[in-house]
Amino acid sequence: MASARAAAPAAVVAARPPRSRTVPAWLWALPPVAVLALVFLYPLGLVVRESLAPGAYADVLASASFRDALVTTVWLAAGATVGCLVLGFLLALIVAFVPFPGARAVSRFIDVFLSFPSFLVTLALLFVYGTVGMANGLWTGATGAAEGPFHFLTTPWGVLLAEVTYFTPFVMRPLLAAFSQLDTAQLEVASSLGARPARIVRRVILPEALPALAAGGSLVLVMCLNEFGIVLFTGAKGVTTLPMLVYSKAILESDYAAACVVAVVNVAISVGLYAVYRTLTATAGRSPRPVPEGSKRAGA
Repeated sequence: MASARAAAPAAVVAARPPRSRTVPAWLWALPPVAVLALVFLYPLGLVVRESLAPGAYADVLASASFRDALVTTVWLAAGATVGCLVLGFLLALIVAFVPFPGARAVSRFIDVFLSFPSFLVTLALLFVYGTVGMANGLWTGATGAAEGPFHFLTTPWGVLLAEVTYFTPFVMRPLLAAFSQLDTAQLEVASSLGARPARIVRRVILPEALPALAAGGSLVLVMCLNEFGIVLFTGAKGVTTLPMLVYSKAILESDYAAACVVAVVNVAISVGLYAVYRTLTATAGRSPRPVPEGSKRAGA
């Protein structure tokens, strides 16, 4: 009996599973943090350190070229964002709610368009509206004039058109995703109660689309602030944005301290706008969504 009692605890101990050695959570975070520090934080630190050269910030911030580039960057980014929001909302409405052949193909093409480089759209516009483009060629061939009337691509308006053309799908994509989750019963109730399409869009669709509009618009704004390829390939005269000023200071003038100052300012503006976007989206997520009047009447 004694030997049986002694063997029982030994059997229980042997039956227990071995304790697993858990790896601390901070240890798993080391590889991505190391990669992030090497690829992003270290080069950014070098840029910030170079910008701290004596008198660099005072000279750059006081220069007329920096002020002009800042104003041009802000108004181009704001104008392109407004244009993308309006055009993207209208096109997304048509694709999502107006039945026509090829709507699904258009939606898929938008996903493909997001992978295109920005200079490709600019080159396409140059082929159509450039100085020797198709539109000017047709005009000179029909009228016999020495040159065509289309020269706006070399102006700020050409840059604005190219940015709106390229960045509009970045607004349409989140809108189409939001429209696909919209409860069609609300639309049917509002329509059965006699609401016109404009009222349905304003009172039912638009409130549901506001978070997607905020997400797409903020993304377009940040990307327009940092856009370089479109401005470069349009060859717009007198259009100098902050990224173009960085290129000019670093490559053409070899003034690396001034280029780093402009780059730091550009990064600070982008990060600040992203923080504002996060604050607005968090506030919008906490606020209750308005209930359409049609739904209230139907519920009553």
